[in-house]
This record gives sequence, C-alpha cells and structure tokens, in this order.
Amino acid sequence: MIFSKKPLQTLTLALAMIFSYGSFANTTIDSLYVKAEAVDPVHGNHVETHGEVEEEFNASDLINSHIGDSHEFHIADWNGHPISFYLPVILWTNDGLKIFSSEKFHHDNTGHHLVDVDGQKFVRYNEVIFYADAFEKLSEEDKSAFNFEARPLDFSITKNVFSMLMSAVLLFVLFFFAARSYKKNDKAPKGLAGFLEPLVVFVRDDIAIPNIGHKKYAKYMPYLLTIFFFIWINNLIGLIPFFPFSSNLTGNIYFTFVMAFITFLVTSFSGNKYYWSHILTPPVPKALYPIMVPVEIIGMLTKPFALMIRLFANITAGHIIILSLISLIFIFKTVAVGPVSGAFVLFMSVLEMLVAALQAYVFTLLSALFIGQAVEEHDHH
Repeated sequence: MIFSKKPLQTLTLALAMIFSYGSFANTTIDSLYVKAEAVDPVHGNHVETHGEVEEEFNASDLINSHIGDSHEFHIADWNGHPISFYLPVILWTNDGLKIFSSEKFHHDNTGHHLVDVDGQKFVRYNEVIFYADAFEKLSEEDKSAFNFEARPLDFSITKNVFSMLMSAVLLFVLFFFAARSYKKNDKAPKGLAGFLEPLVVFVRDDIAIPNIGHKKYAKYMPYLLTIFFFIWINNLIGLIPFFPFSSNLTGNIYFTFVMAFITFLVTSFSGNKYYWSHILTPPVPKALYPIMVPVEIIGMLTKPFALMIRLFANITAGHIIILSLISLIFIFKTVAVGPVSGAFVLFMSVLEMLVAALQAYVFTLLSALFIGQAVEEHDHH
C-alpha cells in the first residue's frame, strides 16, 4: 500500500539508496579516465599527455578495495582529484616510534606507495607497510603481512580500527543514556531505553537462559550483550556507503578470529570438571582413547573456527554480491542495465539489513550454546 500511495517518495528513496551505493566505487570507478604517458615519436622521450584515456574497468579491484582494509576513507572525487579522510600511521621501527599521516604516501616509479619519514623509507603494498630497502629484495610470495622481519610493527588507525573504536564509543553512549534514563524513570521505559530493553530481554530470555540455564546465565549476560550489539552495529556500519562508515569490520577475518577466540577462552575457562573429563577421558573403552581424545580436542577447536568463518563469509558475501551488481553497469557500459542492477541492489540492501541482525543473533546464540555445554551440570545416579 505504501508504494501505491506514495510513489514519488518511494522512487526518491530508491534512487537515493542506489546512487549512494555508487560511492562504493571508490577510486576505481571514479578513475575510469586517467592521465596517460606517451612516447615522443621523434626523440623517443616520455611525454605526459593530459588527454583522457579510457581504462579497462576491473570489478575485482573494486570489490577488493571495498571489502579490504585501508589507511584512508575515500569520500569522493572532485575535478579528477580524490577527496579523502586520511588516518594516522603509527609504526614501531628499528629507529623507534614513527607517527605520520597516511596522506604522505605517494606513488613511486614502480606504482607502489612510498613515504620518507626522517630519512627512513617505507613502502605500502596491499595496505601492508614494509621497510623500503627490505621490500625491494622480497619475492612476491614473501610480501605478506606475516613477514615481520621485513616490516615494522604496525599500530596504525585503519578504516576497520576506526570503525571498531567508533562503534565501541557508540555502544557505550547508547547504554549510558539508557541506564541513566532508568534512574529518572521508575515506570515503563521510554525513548532509547524503551528501544533497547526488548533487545536485552530477548538476549536474556531467548539466548542466555535456554542455553546456559537459570542458575548461571547472569554471569555471562554482559559478554553476550556486548558481542550481540557490537557485531550488529558493525554489520550495519558496513552497509552505510559513506564516511565515517563504509568499513567492512565484520567481514575481516582477523576481527572474526579475535571474536571467536574470545568465545573460546570464555568457554575454556568456564568449563567444569565434567566438561574437561568428557574431553580428556571420554566415556569409551580406554583402548579407544588414542582415537577419541584427539577427536574431542579437534571438536573443541572447530567450534570457534565455525564461528569465525560463518560471520566472515556471510558478511563478505553480501558485500560482494552488491558490488558485483553495481559493476554490471560498468562491465556492459550501458545505462540500460542500471534499472535492473539498481533494483537488485535495493533488494540486496534490505536483505543485508536482516542478515546484519541475524548474524549477530547466530554468533551470540552459538557462543551461549558453547558456554552452556561447558558449565552444564550432570546428575550422577
């Protein structure tokens, strides 16, 4: 009914959402026309040409630039020049602490990002910072984030770190004002508290109590509430395609690994005597211990692994699908694809809002389930 009564408002909303997703393009779509370098046919010298040369659109570059981390937020392009919000680079090097803006990185002759800080040069390659002298000697296989001999310790504020800090502050502010409203109002909650209370009750009554039990659920409620709201907020932040949002924190496997690892630690340290005896001395004949004990230990490790992969894969897949639909316009090079692509993008965007809440619920539910298995009491007859 809303679509038939208010077609103009509906069309405006749809167009706003479709065009807002165009900012996902970052520098890839905004730079379809680039400055080219030509060769003087007479003298053989390289001459810079200022004409516009069409560059082949690469959908994978667009997708990787969005789902990956970065040292700056690309906001827009103006007259062929990018407008970006640059984040601080914090490095612990052989010469001590180095702090500078990521704006200082510039392209060298090889196309890599190079910066000179107090006489020490660094190269940024795939958003990983290396010592420039060591980088030149590395093969392609050695240019990884785990090659700590060739790179300084990086404590930079990247897009994902910025998003994580922002969501943590937002979470604190929301619950601070909600808690303060309860002190002023001893009746039914209103406003922000009225919005948050049903969610808190939902986590308590439908996640914590059924899986952990009435006796012990309260001890784990702060952790379960934290991961539920923290993951949900960051999932939503990843769906907003403009600064200061647009990061893909929950689609970063390092982040999901840490979240799953925390659940693993909480589960392991909460495990009671029965939980550990079932793993180390399973109820089978002792002749089967060499087989069953490793199986139980592997089962204990696969639980957080499943948490990590599930959240990472579902969030990343949604972003890839949306960006792939947008890329169809530039791949076919016709606006005729625009309405079809835009309609599917709008549909996927609404669906991703549901997925954002669903994945926060699933992660919290499984965490509560694993904790419940660790603290479960068994009666012996």
